[in-house]
Amino acid sequence: MEYDFCGWATKNDLRCSDGRTIRRDAFAAQDGTVVPLCWGHKHDDVFHVLGHALLKNEPGGVRCYCKFNNTEQGQAAREVVKNKDVNSLSIYAGGLKHNGADVIHGKIVEVSLVLAGANPGAKIDDVVVHGDIVDGEGIIYTGESIEYHDGTVSDEPVVAHEESKKEEESKVAEETKTTKDSGKTLQDVVDTMNEEQKTAMAALIGLALEEQAGKTGKEDEEMKHNFFEDDVQEYDNVLSHADEEEIIKMAKNSSIGSLKTALEIYASNNDMLAHGFSSEDLDSLFPEYKDVKPGAPELITRDQGWVTAVMNGVHKTPISRIRTRQMDIRDLNGDQDLNGRGYNRSKRSGEKVNMGNAKLLSRTHDPQTVYIKDSLHRDDIIDITDFDVVQYEYGIMRMLLNESLATAFMIGDGKEDADPDKIHAEHIRDIWHDDDLYTIHQDVDIEAMREELQGSNTSANFGENYIYAESIIQSALYARERYKGSGQLDFYCTPHLLNVMLLARDLNGRRIYSDKSDLAKALNVKQIYTAEQFENKTRIEGTGLGAKTKKLLGIFVDLDDYHVGATKGGEISRFSDFDIDFNREKYLLETRLSAANTRIYSAIALEEDVTSNP
Repeated sequence: MEYDFCGWATKNDLRCSDGRTIRRDAFAAQDGTVVPLCWGHKHDDVFHVLGHALLKNEPGGVRCYCKFNNTEQGQAAREVVKNKDVNSLSIYAGGLKHNGADVIHGKIVEVSLVLAGANPGAKIDDVVVHGDIVDGEGIIYTGESIEYHDGTVSDEPVVAHEESKKEEESKVAEETKTTKDSGKTLQDVVDTMNEEQKTAMAALIGLALEEQAGKTGKEDEEMKHNFFEDDVQEYDNVLSHADEEEIIKMAKNSSIGSLKTALEIYASNNDMLAHGFSSEDLDSLFPEYKDVKPGAPELITRDQGWVTAVMNGVHKTPISRIRTRQMDIRDLNGDQDLNGRGYNRSKRSGEKVNMGNAKLLSRTHDPQTVYIKDSLHRDDIIDITDFDVVQYEYGIMRMLLNESLATAFMIGDGKEDADPDKIHAEHIRDIWHDDDLYTIHQDVDIEAMREELQGSNTSANFGENYIYAESIIQSALYARERYKGSGQLDFYCTPHLLNVMLLARDLNGRRIYSDKSDLAKALNVKQIYTAEQFENKTRIEGTGLGAKTKKLLGIFVDLDDYHVGATKGGEISRFSDFDIDFNREKYLLETRLSAANTRIYSAIALEEDVTSNP
């Protein structure tokens, strides 16, 4: 067989860039087989078929002896190989069998000229220049000694170059003659064909190549299909070294940066990747996760509705040192002698008597700093681009600070007195733990209400929730008799307490209170707020054996009576700093204030005695 160049289609026992190693005799069954010679594995287009290659299985690997077609593309490829512009070969193989990372069997479908192959030994090492140089020139890329060839394979008959040239010229002349009358070139005729006609033409070319391959004297048992047809896709596992090398190179490029992007670019320029999957498969290979709600992550928080109501409802004072002074002139026991007197001149010689002494109530609160601090690594700030992470962080910090302050105003921060981070009552005095003079602590006696209602046979008509709701309402209304606050009350309670009261029914299943507003009317309050932060909160009343454990159910208060004082500069302020040593941005929200209820008997705390009996 006459050839234009030869080289190693693939070499044994060399680790390729894809991590696989082709072992000896992996393609031994194709010794003597003729396969197409293509450019860059573009075997789906007849114009990228440059010629054909005779495969020879040798101890070192598979050598191929390649002949270019007498076409424009074939002769152009012949020139670039002759000029040493291209010197790499790559195989397209299917039906692969592996032993780990070793390829032990397969079928070479075609051999391609490539700019860079994945097998380091797959190089052209002999170029035969017909006409001027008979012996050819050898270029060794595999570390072997230089060899010269006469342009033929030993087991093939030698065809004289000039005779071959005449035959090719005669064939071209004959083909030209068939189109001369119409004035069209062969390319023009091909362009006028429909897809069915092109397929038929490709089949004829395939048969011709199979016939030529049969002249080698060896029957081709492995390759029975037309290499122009799509049945090369029948293999589940297809290997192309050149495709892998090209894709990996692109993925390493800083402007591309990922294997998926490289595959997408390669697939957009190649109808079928040589690994056997199409561009439509890329989404299944590399699925993209999409945010249901783009931007910053949603926050999972505790109940914040009541927090806003508290922060908006408290009375804000531009002073940080609060002093309250009140004169108690109620004379509850009558021992202060504060009542008016009748004048009787005959009894006291005309002398009028001064009234008794009234009680002066006074207390002071000085400010305490309350803060929340956090930090972000500067790398994270730069890398997060789909939302403003700094503003997001500040928003979280402000929400948590507001919740901490509202909780401290209503029930205290819950920390022990010895805790260095405690918000102390002498600075911020909460409503629940305040003195009985300022907060009315009212017990809810559910068992007493049960006895009272069942005594009138109410249990025959009402459910358990009704008993609970009635005990709450009764205790709240009785406590209102001592209330001395300045405005209309709001009720802050646990979500469970609200639900128990709303679910109060008679035994016919009819609800006693249709909705929250209906319940608010029964409680004689303006609004009901739920605060899950109140759940399971208890306090100890008294000392020693007489101590009682009281569980908080809810607080009635008009927050305009609760004063929060802060001077200029003590309001909630935002600070930031950069730590050079640790490359971190530090953030601080801080306020300096005092807070307390300023009117006596201006709040009601409903409690349940849960003291356990020994």
